[in-house]
Amino acid sequence: MRGMKPPNRPRPMPPWAVVFRDCAIVVAACTAIALAQNGVRSDGLPLVQAEEYQILVPCPETSGQVAATPPAAAMKGDAAVLLIDARGAAAFAQWHAPGAINVPFDYLEPTSLERLHRIAASGAREVLVYGDGNDPDSGEQLAKELAGRGIRNVGFTSGGAPAILSLGREGAQP
Repeated sequence: MRGMKPPNRPRPMPPWAVVFRDCAIVVAACTAIALAQNGVRSDGLPLVQAEEYQILVPCPETSGQVAATPPAAAMKGDAAVLLIDARGAAAFAQWHAPGAINVPFDYLEPTSLERLHRIAASGAREVLVYGDGNDPDSGEQLAKELAGRGIRNVGFTSGGAPAILSLGREGAQP
């Protein structure tokens, strides 16, 4: 059998090509299943978004100028001073300075316009904010936000609630 050519056999695929082919088949099958499932649902996801996604989170404006006050100023009980506790509701419920209102500070969510209007309409000649005393202090950050958004005569208690508690006045408990 001289002169006869051996039959043409296909060359085997390299291992990386087999993996690539199998992955492409799995992706195509999963895409087909997902599109079919989405098409069957009455509340399916749109394939093309009609309106823009909001990808930027509104952060509060914290560029206002505020002055630090000693912790004793928060315990004076002056009716002309609006005292604001910037800590969370649970910490406020556990302890707060007498006469304080709770306006929790959130680094990602600005204070609502409704709260700003209530603070502005309080008639107080000064707004004094205290926070958690951490670094950064939530009281200082809220005070800067309030000042940056137009509230005047805003200050913060240096050291926050822990500094006020350390005074031991008015039956304060840690």
